[in-house]
Amino acid sequence: MKTSSRRARARRYPDDRGAPPAAKRGRPRSRLTITDIARLAGVSKKTVSRVINRAPYVQADTRARIEAIIAEHGYQPDPQARGLAFRRSFLVGLIHDNPNPQYVENIQLGILDSLAGRGYELVIRPCDRRGPGFLEDMRGFVERLRLFGVVLIPSVSEDDRLAKLLESADCPYVRIACASVDKPQRMVLTHDARGAAAAARRLAELGHRRIAYLSGPPLFRSAHERGAGFIAGLAEYGLELAPDLAVLGAYTYESGLARGRELLARPDRPTAIFAGNDEMATGVYSAAHELGIRIPQDLSVIGFDDAPIATRIWPAMTSVRLPVREMGRTAAEGLFATPKAAAAKAPVAEFTPSLIERESTAPPPRARPTRS
Repeated sequence: MKTSSRRARARRYPDDRGAPPAAKRGRPRSRLTITDIARLAGVSKKTVSRVINRAPYVQADTRARIEAIIAEHGYQPDPQARGLAFRRSFLVGLIHDNPNPQYVENIQLGILDSLAGRGYELVIRPCDRRGPGFLEDMRGFVERLRLFGVVLIPSVSEDDRLAKLLESADCPYVRIACASVDKPQRMVLTHDARGAAAAARRLAELGHRRIAYLSGPPLFRSAHERGAGFIAGLAEYGLELAPDLAVLGAYTYESGLARGRELLARPDRPTAIFAGNDEMATGVYSAAHELGIRIPQDLSVIGFDDAPIATRIWPAMTSVRLPVREMGRTAAEGLFATPKAAAAKAPVAEFTPSLIERESTAPPPRARPTRS
């Protein structure tokens, strides 16, 4: 009885083994494979794979034809299959111990710019390089995810132990740092000292003589580089950084607020403050506001990084600009460099900061001409 019933359904719906045609029409279309794309394009799977991974050595017309077919059919590579084929996941890691959230976000955006259309994803891993389990945690992170590569930003980019760990795990990496600490092809260099020197020159040109430097934490090489650059810039004008005006911050708003209060509460307070980043400079703004000190009439302030906050406070802040998003994009591009490019002697890229002048700097009060 059951057999005859099945036969009857098959006669009624011969196109779908007994199922109503509407049911078949409602089913989603099966996913195309890389083999299907290769067949439609009339090329090998290897050629399609090269196009997907943006590899060189594919003729322009062939690449365009494959990309058109991929777009037409909405093809998306299977990440698990790709990972098995390449024995590595299609994940790029960002390892950081940076307390400045805006800096980290801009680096992320830059990396994502580079990964767009490549079929790779970004995994972000905060860490504490001073913790006892730091290296083991990092080893586990890299091995569990079988990362394609890693971007390292200050200060963790300055840790040679981590670089050696990544090399031993055969995990490509690029370091963003203010000084050369690795092979050129693994470096994105930022010449922080030059930017700090430009800030010092500007304050000296305006007539400031009692100038404070609010430094980042000693763990960050950038704190030392920016400090050295600032001292060198002052020296060009015959000025020195007074020991009592070199104060330690933490690259955070809170530390800028606390150190700003201390500096500005002094009877012989400075007429200008150069902060090691915009987060701390914003804290100085708040301290000045609390104490009734006007910017720039009573106090000039310069930050570093030229983060969005620099133009969102009043008066708009003079800052040393680093193209942080572009740095992140360039570092990620370095992970995809061809063997020939990776063997080059030059760094992946170099960035020289520039001073962006706004309304937070002016001559000190006593240097201003009096009105008749």
